[in-house]
Amino acid sequence: MNISDAARHSGLSAKTIRYYEEIGLVGVPARASNGYRDYDEAAVAELRFVQRARQVGFSVDECRQLLQIQRDPGRHSAHVKTLVQEKCEQIEERIASLRNMGTVLQEMAATCNGDEGPACGILDRLARAEVQQDE
Repeated sequence: MNISDAARHSGLSAKTIRYYEEIGLVGVPARASNGYRDYDEAAVAELRFVQRARQVGFSVDECRQLLQIQRDPGRHSAHVKTLVQEKCEQIEERIASLRNMGTVLQEMAATCNGDEGPACGILDRLARAEVQQDE
């Protein structure tokens, strides 16, 4: 199948597929007689795998690692579970950080009159570098 079909079946755009090929995340398929990329079912399955991994938050490098594990018939599921647990911890940390940012922004918004006057508690607070977040 051509890249448009592979994109439709994998949930990725053709541009993203080309990028993944360019960086060596996935293999470059053989060319058909017309010069177009010719994706087989295995290539599309791999693209779908990457799309799903990206959808749940794995980086390109993490996808590369997951693909290497996926391709290894002697793999150990314990390694994959550890990777997923680490990703969960990272996401929980990010969620906590975002919640803290939201709290700080709400506090900042409460310091501003939001009227036609020039006085703005938000700008004053930013200028004094009073924006602090728990890390």
